[in-house]
Amino acid sequence: MAIQNMQTQAGEEQVVYAKILEKGMYFGLLLMVITFAIYVFGIMKPAVPLNEVANYWKLPVATHAAVAGHPAKLGYLDTINQNFLHLDQPVTGWGWMKLINYSDFLNFIPVAILAGITLLCYLAIIPVLQAKKDTAYTVMAILEVLILTLAASGLLAVGGH
Repeated sequence: MAIQNMQTQAGEEQVVYAKILEKGMYFGLLLMVITFAIYVFGIMKPAVPLNEVANYWKLPVATHAAVAGHPAKLGYLDTINQNFLHLDQPVTGWGWMKLINYSDFLNFIPVAILAGITLLCYLAIIPVLQAKKDTAYTVMAILEVLILTLAASGLLAVGGH
């Protein structure tokens, strides 16, 4: 097939997807700048003081037990919980939502929005695909929504953390 015979127009579902993705990306980016400014300029109190954040970068995310001559190492999540949050369990999954009154956790909102934009894009193109009677792509879009929703729910525990 010659290149000049290829379709160069985007389909309706592609345009819908792209418009939502663009608006969501700009909204998430704007919100990220705003929440970061709130954090950096001290408008809201962070859970971990800004001048101490770098001290914790060297820690692993999770606590490691002693192994073969290496001592146990308390991880970032446990250390932050122990030193600042004082919760029953370290914050994991969607637990950060209970802590958005701290500016360093407020920064997670735009990250979650940016991560969720794809889900909204797929939801928006399902009616377009159904109207085109494109059953295969409609089913794939519905499955994608279900998979992304299940993954975001935290019900799937994959890995050791």
